Amino acid sequence: MTIKKKYLKNKSQCKVTFLAQKEMTDGAKKIHVVGEFNQWDKCATPMKKNKNGTFAATVNLDLNKKYQFRYLADGENWFNDTKADAYIHCAYGDCENSVIVI
Repeated sequence: MTIKKKYLKNKSQCKVTFLAQKEMTDGAKKIHVVGEFNQWDKCATPMKKNKNGTFAATVNLDLNKKYQFRYLADGENWFNDTKADAYIHCAYGDCENSVIVI
């Protein structure tokens, strides 16, 4: 996984690109990035599949905040980003959420 942050000049936001590497997607046909920034809506932020098998999505996030998120593959398999800034225990199961700090 890779997360790219591009801080925008004269704006209070950061352009964040989430990238799920091919070897982490386990043959998934669709992947969504789901988190606090989209109210955990499983369909709000689909990732585009690239020719090399990776999946990517870009969102603008407000500065000076932390956001919990996870990836959802094919509507049923959740996984974390191995390059997240931090991890936090999830109150809804025996798992952790990825955290991005902007």
